[in-house]
Amino acid sequence: MKSPILASVAGAALVTALAVGVDAQQARPPQPGTALSVEQLQAQMFRVSAGRRLKPKAWPNGARVAVGLTFDVDNVSPSLANGNVFVDVLSRGEYGAIDGLPRILRLLDKYQLPGTFFVPAVSQLMHPQIIPSIMASGRHEVGVHGWIHENLPALNDPVAEQRLLNQAIETLSKATGKKPVGYRAPAWQFSDATMGQVKAAGFLYDSSLQASDDPYELLMEKKPTGVIELPIDWLNDDNAYFGGVANGSLPDPDVVERIFESEFDQAYEEGGLFNLTMHPHVTGHRSRIVGFEKLIKHMKSKPGVWFATEEDIAKYVKANSGS
Repeated sequence: MKSPILASVAGAALVTALAVGVDAQQARPPQPGTALSVEQLQAQMFRVSAGRRLKPKAWPNGARVAVGLTFDVDNVSPSLANGNVFVDVLSRGEYGAIDGLPRILRLLDKYQLPGTFFVPAVSQLMHPQIIPSIMASGRHEVGVHGWIHENLPALNDPVAEQRLLNQAIETLSKATGKKPVGYRAPAWQFSDATMGQVKAAGFLYDSSLQASDDPYELLMEKKPTGVIELPIDWLNDDNAYFGGVANGSLPDPDVVERIFESEFDQAYEEGGLFNLTMHPHVTGHRSRIVGFEKLIKHMKSKPGVWFATEEDIAKYVKANSGS
């Protein structure tokens, strides 16, 4: 039997919780979009949007599908950006530099496959061996992934954002010996200023957005930018499945491999683009690299698969779409 005192305390707590919930609900601001005109909604919708489709009629040498194997080399940069500097957290990020990236590079070497590595500049500065190891084979591409994996909408400062972008371009250009032609926004998130800065920087392509499975041109305020979008999707991202607490929310790599395999198979049937996003500190673990190799074997078992860097895909699309 419950103590009257405990019952009273519990009842009071419940009443308090309910009252707080009601107050919070009453204080919650209305959905802002409900108060906007159609013109205002269009202004929001079309700040950055999808333009003409750039899917080519055919891929090089009659290939049925283009495959982009891309890697976001985040490592410790998001933790440093957020001030989360607990040693255990940083060590999980450092795993990407110490074991994850070398293991991925060895697998790509085994099958002689190209990859595109989007690197936050701070990842390179913390572990200067990263880019030389990526560039050693001569097959891979390095793209810009921010300065320190900054959250651009939260930064909400165009001047600071431009400074960080300039620093990232300068750092990666120095490390690779050429100016990167590709951009992927940290956390795949644009601020209001990002599209204009990406266009002004002269990037050939972006790979941050999700309006289609296949390449398209980006529009800014309904006007063509000339920037090619090589779209991504959370369905084709390892971190969406493995990312959770302590980097292990879905422990069975075979389940993830089957999802990726199905996405590839449908891209093959449609003659489109299969763009896969992985992270060295995620896919670079032992059990997951096994799953990645199974996917590679499956893709290579099909005739007419073109494995290419994002740069090569963007250049081909540009040359074969009338742009």
